Amino acid sequence: MTVPELTEAPTVTGERADLLDLLTKHRHFLRFTTRDLTDEAARQRTTASELTLGGLIKHVTAVERNWADFIVNGPAPAADFANLTEQDLTEWTNGFRLLPDETLAGVLADYAQTARRTDELLATLPDLNTTQPLPEAPWFQPGARWSARRVLLHIAAETAQHAGHADIIRESLDGAKSMG
Repeated sequence: MTVPELTEAPTVTGERADLLDLLTKHRHFLRFTTRDLTDEAARQRTTASELTLGGLIKHVTAVERNWADFIVNGPAPAADFANLTEQDLTEWTNGFRLLPDETLAGVLADYAQTARRTDELLATLPDLNTTQPLPEAPWFQPGARWSARRVLLHIAAETAQHAGHADIIRESLDGAKSMG
């Protein structure tokens, strides 16, 4: 399976162009790790981690979608981390897996759609300094706020981190390298 490039990005300049370039570069590296893979290969664990290439694409898509929604709508209601059910845990875990009824092509298409939405948001947002309160969660400082700029940088950092994970998984799978 070949990995399609994302469609043309919106035209922006200055800081927005820098942010868009950063996002585009790291998305490419992540997607490139899945080139020429079957669905079965995209589901395969190759390290001690539970992570798979299909699962990473799926996870990064959800992360980007949720953070883009946060820029526009503010925090979604936070889960009660002290009282997660088995179903909650299963749903969370499945967000890191390419399930039997899912395809690599399908999660890559979802990722492309999510990326286009984020790129349009970056291009059209009136002010990157606009902030939203972070949701209540054990890993956020109480009362903290993030600007749209910081959220976009967080998306880029998360994508870059997982592109590195994906590179290791792919090399362990069949020796193919994405970077270097």
